[in-house]
Amino acid sequence: MRYQVPQFTDVEDKIIGPFTVRQFLYLVGGAGMSFIVYDFLPIYLSIILILVIAPLSLALAFYKVNNKPFIDFLESAFLYYTKQNLYIWKKQPKSPVSKASDASNKAQVLVPKLSNSKLKELSWSLDINENLNPLTGEDGKNTR
Repeated sequence: MRYQVPQFTDVEDKIIGPFTVRQFLYLVGGAGMSFIVYDFLPIYLSIILILVIAPLSLALAFYKVNNKPFIDFLESAFLYYTKQNLYIWKKQPKSPVSKASDASNKAQVLVPKLSNSKLKELSWSLDINENLNPLTGEDGKNTR
């Protein structure tokens, strides 16, 4: 049996016209709050509050910050400004490195040295896909 695997699970369905349910609720909430402010407060005060509520509801419905909804940005900003922040800076002095430990570190690192001719042989064998042993220079074929 074949089953269809759901795709695009991170995309919300557009249910109410061209809006998702969340966008529709933000817009209706902003319009409702604007109407209540207009109805109960004097006109000069209500205009100021409506000029704050309307862009906020539009931003909540449509604006995205770094491909995340605006409500996530507001939540992060609110938590950043309300929680207690503790910043600690403590400079730790670096201890000077002695020359004896420097020499022992250099002695521990073993780098195989290749002569010019060995290096040319190795590059040639890699170019023509031969099976050459890089340390001995002999081919990997069994000659017995």
